[in-house]
Amino acid sequence: MKMSQIKFFILFLFVTFSVNQFYANEVPERDRFVVVLDAGHGGKDPGNMGNGYKEKDIALSIILKVGKQLESEGVEVIYTRKTDIFIPLKERTQIANEAKADLFVSVHCNAHSSQASGTETFVLGLRRSNDNLEIAKRENSVIYLEDDYEVTYNGFDPNSPESFIGLALMQEEYLNQSILLADFIQKKFTNELSRKNRGVKQDVFLVLREAVMPSVLIETGFLTNNQEGAFLNSGNGQNKMAAAISQAIINYSQNINLSSLESISETRGNIEATPVASTIYDGITFKVQLAAGSKKVETKPYNFRGLENVSREKEGKLYKYYLGETSDYLKIQETHQNAIKSGYTSSYIVAFKEGRKITVNEALKSKVN
Repeated sequence: MKMSQIKFFILFLFVTFSVNQFYANEVPERDRFVVVLDAGHGGKDPGNMGNGYKEKDIALSIILKVGKQLESEGVEVIYTRKTDIFIPLKERTQIANEAKADLFVSVHCNAHSSQASGTETFVLGLRRSNDNLEIAKRENSVIYLEDDYEVTYNGFDPNSPESFIGLALMQEEYLNQSILLADFIQKKFTNELSRKNRGVKQDVFLVLREAVMPSVLIETGFLTNNQEGAFLNSGNGQNKMAAAISQAIINYSQNINLSSLESISETRGNIEATPVASTIYDGITFKVQLAAGSKKVETKPYNFRGLENVSREKEGKLYKYYLGETSDYLKIQETHQNAIKSGYTSSYIVAFKEGRKITVNEALKSKVN
């Protein structure tokens, strides 16, 4: 690529970023968290056919189950497809952008020539291994089934490494949030389902590149692995994978910070003499959930990596362990950071109103004193 072409490409990306930033800032206030769920492949594109299973059918089944569980939690769900139809990659993210969604989640199944196994969750980025590149090529190759794909994707060639240059930057603004969600998903797969953890990874997937929101692509496992393929093709396996994904999304929605409050926090840290708005939420109690389990553990610092002010509450059959208790959202953010620094990387903020657990989003929409 010539220097003049590189400069033009950088200018193009800069303009695109500006447009995306403006678009993102125009999201109106609404009552519910909005998630767009994308079942990979569909219609004339079956996806991989490892062990005779159809990726398009398994992905759709998992997505529909995820959506049902999220809706039961008050999340607004939009599907790119609910039946066996073919949807061009670009249209999938257009659906999410037009809905001004909070998240875009695409579900797939992996394949390999060996008995490779495990789950991995991708975010948009340039860092990749040769194995990751092959996965990206395979998932992107569906564009060959689309009419005028050369025009639609500006000459993108899934088999050309040069085509990947710069595309990952399209979502840099949302990278940290995407990684946070991907980490929640992988932890659920690993800790609760005992799936092999192949990690959170970055690569250039066309289905993610134009989403102006945090986005992930989940590879739920390998259909080519005899045991894993059978698991993913079973109702039990699909139920478990869906439960893990939906709970990870709920955890993410409870953990994110409002940009206005992040700005207040940064101002407090950088300009201590400047007065800041109150972040006391009347009638709301914030806590940090550290862990949950069936075992009753004494809330002593030596049981919680030296952390003090840990409380325990029983919810159903589980004991839940919380750190801190305050109506000040900035203080609970600081408490959460202390929990993370102490090793509780999967901890998250929870909110209560009159002793009843509510979502953090709901709490933050209440009037600030």
